[in-house]
Amino acid sequence: MESKRQKRIAKILQKDLAEVLQGEIRKAGIKNFLISVTKVYVTPDLTLARVYVSVFPSEKADASVEALRRNAKLVKHDIARRVRYQLRKMPDLEFYRDDTLDYIENIDKSLKEGENPIGKPKDNKN
Repeated sequence: MESKRQKRIAKILQKDLAEVLQGEIRKAGIKNFLISVTKVYVTPDLTLARVYVSVFPSEKADASVEALRRNAKLVKHDIARRVRYQLRKMPDLEFYRDDTLDYIENIDKSLKEGENPIGKPKDNKN
């Protein structure tokens, strides 16, 4: 279970990461691309933050997360400058893809196409 301090730091990081990432996208002039920070988990010793990002369109998600991983130190530096009066030590950042939107989209697609895995169970050959 997360402590109050972990939750507070996670909330600060989530807000600032979202602003920095969206700002970089705007500065680069990239159109039809959206990245959002869906969740941040901070370890109990406050040295590591696991950042989950959702990317639209989802075809670019893996490449985007990999680019964030490669540039994690630069992102950490930008965030550290923003939170220098709120945090004593900036945690390291690890980026992960949040694919819950893809999961929801697949469920929605299956329901619209009439597939019902509950109503039509597959034959088991046991």
